Amino acid sequence: MEYKDYYKILGVPRTATAEEIKKAFRKLAIKYHPDKNQGDKTAEDMFKSVTEANDVLSDPERRRKYDEVGENWKYYEQMHRQQNGGQRPRPSGGGRQQESDFHDFFESIFGGGFGDIFGGNGRSSPRENQKGRDVEGKLTVTLEEAYNGVTRRIITGGQTLDVKIHPGVKDGDILRLKGKGSAPRGTGQAGDLLVTIEIPAHPVFQRNNNDLTCQLNVDLYTLVLGGKTEVNTLKGKILLDIKAGTENGAKLRLKGMGMPVAHSTMKGDLYVMVNAVIPKDLTPKETDLFKQLQQLKK
Repeated sequence: MEYKDYYKILGVPRTATAEEIKKAFRKLAIKYHPDKNQGDKTAEDMFKSVTEANDVLSDPERRRKYDEVGENWKYYEQMHRQQNGGQRPRPSGGGRQQESDFHDFFESIFGGGFGDIFGGNGRSSPRENQKGRDVEGKLTVTLEEAYNGVTRRIITGGQTLDVKIHPGVKDGDILRLKGKGSAPRGTGQAGDLLVTIEIPAHPVFQRNNNDLTCQLNVDLYTLVLGGKTEVNTLKGKILLDIKAGTENGAKLRLKGMGMPVAHSTMKGDLYVMVNAVIPKDLTPKETDLFKQLQQLKK
């Protein structure tokens, strides 16, 4: 089953308001509309993706399902459509009923025992007083969420859990929630819930352990004469000093501007790779000035 990050497709954060989602969709829909991109298969696919993303995120109930069950949200909706005669699922009457709906839904997909978004069959041994099975699953978080830390709500085995993800978590880290897995048979101990963290590639930053790297375009004049230029960090934009004579490809280190070290106050570094931007479409006067500089260097 293909997982689509609808927030990423629309270019909005998970905290985006309905108006922000609507605005982002309109902008992308105009950009990729088939009437403006006839014969362009890529634009056609993008138009379908942004339409699908908007269809889910603009509907409060569907967005809630998507946020809670992630890549399995379609299964949830399909089941309810079947139960409701093909109609889109409507909000439940209350929190307890909603949890029950989720539980019944996932049991119908994965089988009895725990029924949730996590893999495994959740069945314990027929022997009495044996520990329940561990349940494994995945959670996708953004690099920004891994930087700041985040709490995600999941539903497993009919119970709602708030999973706290600490700052500095890495792709592939496994969080163990003791006693939150499959129920035991008899009086044994419940299994554990093992949540594997997945962090998709970021459009700006590349991560290496606790260090980050990004590319920075700098105009030729600033590289030659020196000056300040704006650079993105996970804390926000800052002004970076560029020394006169900085070369193309220079690697500038911003200490302590990388990822947090898990369970520590320390942070990695941010390395900024300088890309020289060569001026184009010069006016005759600008061209003449460059020629004069060239003569001075001879």
